[in-house]
Amino acid sequence: MSILNLILSIILPPVGAFLQVGATKHFFINIILTLLGFLPGVAHAIWLVATNQKG
Repeated sequence: MSILNLILSIILPPVGAFLQVGATKHFFINIILTLLGFLPGVAHAIWLVATNQKG
């Protein structure tokens, strides 16, 4: 888990998700969650980084 990636996941969730998994379904899910509400996008991005998901 990269500290920089975790910080980006909190500030800009889609950027953190993209850096973790690339342009996969998780990235697009994160964009939708962020548009629906900022906190769901943050939670999803942090989950991706914390579980070390790969694209």
